[in-house]
Amino acid sequence: MKPTQSDPTVQPVPAAVVAAVDAADTTLSNPRWAVLALGANLGNRLENLQGAVDALGDTPGLRVKVVSPVYETEPWGVEPDSQPSYLNAVALVKTTLPPSSLLERAHAVEEAFLRVRDERWGARTLDVDIITYADVVSDDPVLTLPHPRAHQRAFVLAPWHDADPEAQLPGHGPVAALLAAVDRAGVTPRTDLELRLPE
Repeated sequence: MKPTQSDPTVQPVPAAVVAAVDAADTTLSNPRWAVLALGANLGNRLENLQGAVDALGDTPGLRVKVVSPVYETEPWGVEPDSQPSYLNAVALVKTTLPPSSLLERAHAVEEAFLRVRDERWGARTLDVDIITYADVVSDDPVLTLPHPRAHQRAFVLAPWHDADPEAQLPGHGPVAALLAAVDRAGVTPRTDLELRLPE
């Protein structure tokens, strides 16, 4: 006797199911959201930022889910015109890496782009900072979470708000409100530039 329904294993999978599976982090078990700030003011700045996004995307246990628009910004904490301007962006990632391993990976990506740590706030080919990791709050001097100065920095808040208008900075509140309270002078959208998600 034939079954009344055909074998479901040979049926085409509905497009909606395929999309749902593709959107799910099937390779990540219990992932956490993290926010990474990217910056470069030496070399080919856009290529360096895109290289960072791609390198992060190649990291086991990490998926880059959103990349913000690009901003051109004046250097922070230095004399005017003493350094080239930065390109800045923010990446929202899902990861199963613990914060310490994520920091190690961020430093490894910086080093791959010949980042030199000679001076605080010095010019650099690439800067990858962890801004938040889930809702973790930590005063560990090696990795303070959230980033202790993120709430003051328009070059972090502006692209982050673009990437996630509902974002919250733990301990400080909505990114939208923080952005409204800081000086945005010298932080300019570069609508002619774009970063791509890793393929």
